[in-house]
Amino acid sequence: MTAGSHSANGSGEEPVTVTDRRRIDPETGEVRDEPAAGPGPADADPIADESQVDGQQADGQQAGGAADEPDARVAELTADLQRERAQFANFRRRAAEEKQGSVAYGKQILIDKLLPIIDDLDRAREHGDLESGPLRAVADKLTGVLAAEGLIAFGAAGDEFDPELHEAVQHDGTGERPVIGSVYRCGYRLGEKVIRTAMVTVTDPDPAADPTGAQ
Repeated sequence: MTAGSHSANGSGEEPVTVTDRRRIDPETGEVRDEPAAGPGPADADPIADESQVDGQQADGQQAGGAADEPDARVAELTADLQRERAQFANFRRRAAEEKQGSVAYGKQILIDKLLPIIDDLDRAREHGDLESGPLRAVADKLTGVLAAEGLIAFGAAGDEFDPELHEAVQHDGTGERPVIGSVYRCGYRLGEKVIRTAMVTVTDPDPAADPTGAQ
């Protein structure tokens, strides 16, 4: 039921409209069919059943699982990349070591071929043939080049005898504290590697030069 009225001062304001939304007509007691009466209990939204709720939850879980799949794939690819990088680093290290080994081996082969020439120069020096002249300059240059490549001579008279470094061709004395007497051929090491032992004679140390010798 609607009713309209004007204000008491007679102004031209819009009338106030009141809508009766009661479903039961208060005058007749009948149920109204007008939409304006508002929805009744039967027209209310139905409550979703449990199966629909469970289905929505399952759909949400599936959506979450699908979102986790890219993260797992990224982690897998990252692990594969790390393994590849580690393998490549190991390959580079092995390649560098093999290269260094090849260079050292080639250097040793060349020096082995030059050792007889160095022996000849040593004998010439012992006989005084390298005191002056062009041969001395050649010998000094060759010795300097080989020393720069890491070639070191060892085995001098008076050094303590070491069977791993020295090859004894003659033994004199008691042999209690053997030292090198004479050197027939110098030994050489290339870096830390012994490429040739020294050929020497072995004798007892000189008491005058040995501070630990008997008086």
